[in-house]
Amino acid sequence: MMRKLIKISLALLPLLLLLALAPVVSAKTTAKANHEEIDIGISYNGSTVSVSGVTEKDVDLLIKVYSRDSSEQMKVKTQVGGFLWMNGQSVEFKDVPNVYLLRGTATVDELLDRSEQEAYDIGYAALAANGSLEPEVDPDQKTQLFEEFFRYKEEGSLYARSTGGIDLETDGQQQKYDTVFDWPYQAPPDDYMITVYAVRDGRVIETADAKLVVEEVGVERALTDLAMERGGLYGIAAILVAVSAGFGVGVIFKTGGGAH
Repeated sequence: MMRKLIKISLALLPLLLLLALAPVVSAKTTAKANHEEIDIGISYNGSTVSVSGVTEKDVDLLIKVYSRDSSEQMKVKTQVGGFLWMNGQSVEFKDVPNVYLLRGTATVDELLDRSEQEAYDIGYAALAANGSLEPEVDPDQKTQLFEEFFRYKEEGSLYARSTGGIDLETDGQQQKYDTVFDWPYQAPPDDYMITVYAVRDGRVIETADAKLVVEEVGVERALTDLAMERGGLYGIAAILVAVSAGFGVGVIFKTGGGAH
């Protein structure tokens, strides 16, 4: 029995040596948000999201804050009679995030080739390439419509691109980074993702993720739940709130020395 155990041990010895000598593999890029949750209350008017962590030394960074892919329907304006603009057919933009904030140590085109951009959904060109339209249109019109879509989302503060604004500090063989995004109050309650891309020589060499949850609390949450579950009661409550608000304004003006 002892002889058999010795034989098994000798047979396993090379494998054990390989495991002992193998280098320890660990992620060199990390990502952390200053808070994992944003609460939408009665006085909510937007917030900020700080993203920080460490990476390898001497890499560029792209930081993306985004929601899951969804679809959005819009009307295409057409010109009638050479001077009048009217809403035309509806177009559905599919497989695009509702919120998309992107920041880099340089522009996307300076850091990544097009195939890498599309592989990781980084940049507007990648969103347009990976997204689709219903009904389908020719490539030139698709490009034009997506450009208008991005402009519309930027005007609503739901999409943004920026270069710089990322503080970097070398610490031995690592690089610390920190940046702050203005979080738009227009962003709806949802589960959001933060992804940090470490980039070198035109390619993504590593990524790190963090989560961000935006949810309603307090009166906002109660009103939303009421509207979803008891629409009729919500309508009555809304009327009572409006009447109360009007009465309050009347009292203010009376006590403020109005006309006699």
